[in-house]
Amino acid sequence: MKYSFIKGFSFGLTSAIITTMGLMIGLYSATANKLVIIAGILSIAIADSFSDALGIHISEESINKSDKHIWEATISTLLSKLGFALLFLIPVLLFSLKNAMIISVIFSLIGISCLSYKIALRTKDNPFNVIVEHIVIAIVVIFVTYYVGKFTALLI
Repeated sequence: MKYSFIKGFSFGLTSAIITTMGLMIGLYSATANKLVIIAGILSIAIADSFSDALGIHISEESINKSDKHIWEATISTLLSKLGFALLFLIPVLLFSLKNAMIISVIFSLIGISCLSYKIALRTKDNPFNVIVEHIVIAIVVIFVTYYVGKFTALLI
């Protein structure tokens, strides 16, 4: 697979999982309102997908990559970010909110683990170390956004 597609896909998947999961957990702990969480997922899927795609686009332009490479990275970032963020709607629409959050956390950790494993194989790093490093970061995001949501709920 081409470097530009790998870069865009890896960035989009990681960003979709971390950003969407953080938003969902924060909103859940603050409101526990299904409609608010659905609106949040849709909003972040659209706005953050385009934002990240533009960020990759500008980043690639700044290092003088070819137009084709720039657009491949941009489009793969946009589509992977949008697609993976929207996947989080499925458990929210199909299950109780509490169960949807549990399923989403599990989905997130599996997604990050699978991507981390593929990265470790590609870079010839120790898969365990790469997976643990990335999972720890994801768990930190989950805990921080949970408590930020709880704190925000206390203020309102």
